Amino acid sequence: MSFWVYILRCADSNYYTGHTDNLERRIAEHTTGAIPTCYTYKRRPVELVFSQEFSTRDEALTSER
Repeated sequence: MSFWVYILRCADSNYYTGHTDNLERRIAEHTTGAIPTCYTYKRRPVELVFSQEFSTRDEALTSER
């Protein structure tokens, strides 16, 4: 299993960093506003500007921080 760190640029020019084990699904959730409590919900549209794959969640979390 792979883990990803990603950075999104929001419509208000702020950036959001996150990690996931399914990059396509997570970006789709941000794009559609599937999670109303997420930071990006009111800052859509978002654009993926960076992603990096890791072999463990710990590596991804360390990179995200």
